[in-house]
Parts: sequence; C-alpha cells; structure tokens
Amino acid sequence: MNFADLKSFLDQKHDQYNRPEFIETDPIQVAHTFKRKEDIEIMAFLSSQIAWGNRTAIIKSAEKIKSLLKNNPYEYLTGSKEKDFTDSFQFVHRTFNGIDLNYFLKALRHIYLQYGGLESVFNQGFAVDNSIPSALKHFRSVFFELPGPVRTGKHIADVGKLSSAKRLNLFLMWMVRNDKRGVHFGLWNKIPTCKLLIPLDVHVGNTARMLGLLNRKQNDLKSVIELTDNLKAFDPNDPVKYDFALFGAGVFEGFGKDLSH
Repeated sequence: MNFADLKSFLDQKHDQYNRPEFIETDPIQVAHTFKRKEDIEIMAFLSSQIAWGNRTAIIKSAEKIKSLLKNNPYEYLTGSKEKDFTDSFQFVHRTFNGIDLNYFLKALRHIYLQYGGLESVFNQGFAVDNSIPSALKHFRSVFFELPGPVRTGKHIADVGKLSSAKRLNLFLMWMVRNDKRGVHFGLWNKIPTCKLLIPLDVHVGNTARMLGLLNRKQNDLKSVIELTDNLKAFDPNDPVKYDFALFGAGVFEGFGKDLSH
C-alpha cells in the first residue's frame, strides 16, 4: 500500500473499533463501572497489569479483583481496616497470584497516601525529560519502594531492560487519551497525547509488520519507539490512536496471523 492507502486503511479501522462497543470485549470495561477518578485509576491500573492471555479470562480476573476491593477501590486501599489486604491472597491469574496482588495493593496504598496518587507519580517521572520511558522508570522505582517478594518484580515492566512495557503503556493510553469517543478515559492532562507510546503486543506487532510499519522482529522498547514514530506520519498529535486499528485488525480479523508461526 502507498502512504495514502495505508492512512485510509488505518483511519477506517480506527473508526471501526474506537467506539463504545469495543468496551464489551475489552478489560477496560471494569474500570468503566466507576465514576470517581481514583476508583477508575486504580481499577484501570490493576486490569491493565493482568492484560495478557485470553481476554475473557482477563475480564473475569479483573472482576474478581473488583470484588476483592469491595467494589470501592480507593476507600478499600486507603482505609485503615484493610491495610493488610489478606483477602487478596486467594487471587490467581496465570502467573500473577495472590502474593503479587497483595504487594500491588500495598504499593498502590503507599502511592496514594504518600505521593498523591498514580497520576502524580507518572507526571513526576515524565517531567524528568518529557518522555514516557522516564515516566515508566520513575513509576517502577516508586512502586517497589516497599519491601516485598522478589517474584513480583517481573509483573511491572522494566524499560531499563528494554521491555516493551505493553501493559503500562496500555494503562497510560487509557488515562491520557481524551478523544471523547467513549472508550478511553482522558483523566490526565499533564502528559501530552503525542508523547504516548503504542502498547505493543503480539497482535499489534504482527499487524504492523504485515503493513510495513515495523521492521524490528523483537517486541521490545526499540520496536515500540520505531512503530510509534512511524505512526506519527499519519497523526503526529495522536499516533497511538492506531492501536485500535492494529489491535482490532489483528484480534478480530486475523491480520498478521501467519507471522505468529
């Protein structure tokens, strides 16, 4: 495809999938059940961080977390009665288990009580050099300030090791993008949409390679930057909006499927 045809294709797929109906099959739906900013942030963060594998199973697990948080995430986390979060030990989602969730809840409580919340931490990191990698690096440092199990470290991406940070970038996309289409929340305004990085998973990567938007074979941070930079040619102000196009075409239409083998 030439540039004009590829832009037309991406725009059409974006419009096709960036609509409220998308929520029905996406883990973002669980956070959409809340109205308070802090509740949305907390539930969106936890849902995004278990977003790998079967999407139905992800949603089911996110609903389980919501139930463990008594359907009131912020009050549950910051209330003194729940400071030990013992109910969380029963949770299991693939390799993310109750030990990990217990630490996640304690870390989130620490972030809201000591740093003013998730938005504040990500903003502080972003301000270092106005980049998402800096925001992710700072967030990870703050998140693991408390003593905790070594095994939990693998569940928060380390961009210092060139991780694609798919789940953290997914969370930031949910929080920052504000196109008023009813899918993303757009609650944060200190990080510009143009600075976001594409949440790179197998589906997005394979579709992007099939379309000639990504040459690098590994799904790592370098690939994330390469793909995001290439998408800026089609919309420099909001390149990650094409996540809808690449992910939707890959998951729902089988684009790039042959590259998975």
